[in-house]
Amino acid sequence: MPGLNILLVGDIILDEPDPDTFFDRTRPMLESADVVVGHVEVPHTRRGYETSTDVPAPPADPAHLQALGRAGFDIITLAGNHICDSGPAGIEDTIAELRVQGIGTAGAGSNVSEARKPAVGVYNGWRVGVLSFNCVGPREAWATGSKAGCAYVEVITHYELGYASPGGPPGKTYSFADPGSLEQMQADIESLRGAVDVLVVALHKGLGHTPATLAMYERPLSKAAIDAGADIVVGHHAHILQGVEIYKGRPIYHGLGNFVTVTKALSVEDNPSPARRQWARRRRELFGFEPDPDYPNYPFHPHAKNAMIAACRVDRDGGISAGLLPCWIQPTGQPEVLTRGELGISVAAYIEAITRTSQLKAKFFWEGDRVVFQ
Repeated sequence: MPGLNILLVGDIILDEPDPDTFFDRTRPMLESADVVVGHVEVPHTRRGYETSTDVPAPPADPAHLQALGRAGFDIITLAGNHICDSGPAGIEDTIAELRVQGIGTAGAGSNVSEARKPAVGVYNGWRVGVLSFNCVGPREAWATGSKAGCAYVEVITHYELGYASPGGPPGKTYSFADPGSLEQMQADIESLRGAVDVLVVALHKGLGHTPATLAMYERPLSKAAIDAGADIVVGHHAHILQGVEIYKGRPIYHGLGNFVTVTKALSVEDNPSPARRQWARRRRELFGFEPDPDYPNYPFHPHAKNAMIAACRVDRDGGISAGLLPCWIQPTGQPEVLTRGELGISVAAYIEAITRTSQLKAKFFWEGDRVVFQ
């Protein structure tokens, strides 16, 4: 059996017109892979209504999803905190349009059984399966036996005081996966393991807009996925890159950051929604950053200009060479794949630095224009 080249990218938001143009700088690389996996952040529908108890994301035009098919995507994960923001219609229309493009989906559905189903396909002779779980809430987005929503792992947060003063600021924050929820995730992985050659688990997890910081639950949860049989674990949601590591010979990408995330919904300026405008202001205060005014469709942390594509190569015997392709987000919102030049070396150094800061033990090497880690 020949080898397999897998590319995986982080969050995708296609709010703006002409979505094809945002993939122009990465299209040749995406088209060169055997299988490409990405995460769609928001519902794409012309129906539905705002249902989230969180600040809802505006739905995007379903036609924008056609750009993913033309860019070479094969599988899209959907388990995230915004996929249910337009109710059942948003989930139904998003899945339907992706399937028209021949793209498999995982992580959302009309009930929890559908949401937990993997996307499975055969690529270059390899049977690849992908599971998708939302770890950040809100609870209202979770699918049930009779309600549309996403597959999930429930994460519990507990605060301990730093000193003896009830009501005072927390001294330490504890977060961990609910044991029953964790066991359900592992059962889904174990059930899929025997049916595929390569198994990918996508976790919508992490601390938004916070550089080089992993919440307490993230590493144990990612490792639990590999213990259950996952070959590759990827994270997204934080909208900023996080570090990488190897566990039992399998790669964990704790945060792939943004890929194509073009939106004005998180901008203070020219935002027609009072609720979203208020959240955009609070978000800047809460996370302590100001978006670059030269990036009108990209209202994220300045560090989020650093980006990457996870690039894994599976050899004939099933061994995995874990790597990444450094990318840079242009002012247009387009990610650009970098070569081993000055900017590519700078982005790779940033990824190595945040890995070290997070106390992850990965060693990095250049292999042509790909960065390999062990």
